[in-house]
Amino acid sequence: MSPGGFVIRPLDDYAELKRAVDLQRLIWGADFDEVVPPAVLWFARRIGGIVAGAFDGTQMIGLLFGVTGWDGQRPIHWSDMLGVHPAARGRGVGLALKTWQRDRLLEHGVTTVKWTFDPLESRNAWLNFRRLGVTSREYLRDAYGASTSPLHRGIGTDRLVVDWQLSSDRVRSRMEGMVPPVTAHTGGVPVINPEGEPPRLELDAERVWLRIPADIQSLKARDEVAARRWRYGTRAAFEAYFGRGYEASDVARDPDGSRYLLVRN
Repeated sequence: MSPGGFVIRPLDDYAELKRAVDLQRLIWGADFDEVVPPAVLWFARRIGGIVAGAFDGTQMIGLLFGVTGWDGQRPIHWSDMLGVHPAARGRGVGLALKTWQRDRLLEHGVTTVKWTFDPLESRNAWLNFRRLGVTSREYLRDAYGASTSPLHRGIGTDRLVVDWQLSSDRVRSRMEGMVPPVTAHTGGVPVINPEGEPPRLELDAERVWLRIPADIQSLKARDEVAARRWRYGTRAAFEAYFGRGYEASDVARDPDGSRYLLVRN
């Protein structure tokens, strides 16, 4: 049992796979049309995929799904879905599921994992970069097209592709909590998108900050036009700096939101 009082285990039978579909709709919306169906979860589990849940008693409060394939001669795992019941957020469920996933994959000799996430979701950015130790050099415009999920509606489905090197010192130290957080006001690091200004796409410092809002969903509910401005501005910045050899390597929090640390590679 985890410190949060829940248990993580593979989903056992078809009834639990159906419950996983119900949880997907609860998280991403009743009309979400990209739900992973029970049949896909079933065969993925049969061929060694990760199909697991977090359970608080009998209630499923988290879901993890991914499959392993090949990148040339090496195995690579694509972590397709991580979801946490809205009532269970803040309990460490997401981190516990990813820790469980890492342990299982290392047991089978898989050391590279990739997935996508919305770079404007600050909670996910913090988990991915600060707690798990991912990096990113790839930005995808509208990776999944128009989505029916209310979480995605209105600002498109732009995504970062992240790289999680399971056996690296970077990942190990971050997951063990050994790396102190970077501060948003580190001296001498310029900001790509200062408040009220268009993004500065030609900065030439070794490290630069890229700001994102504290809660893109709340902002979208209040002012969808402002949320779209964040999307277009950060899209331009990620594409410009990745194109010039920078890498997203960390996330910091400040009172007004969060920010990515982009480092020239």
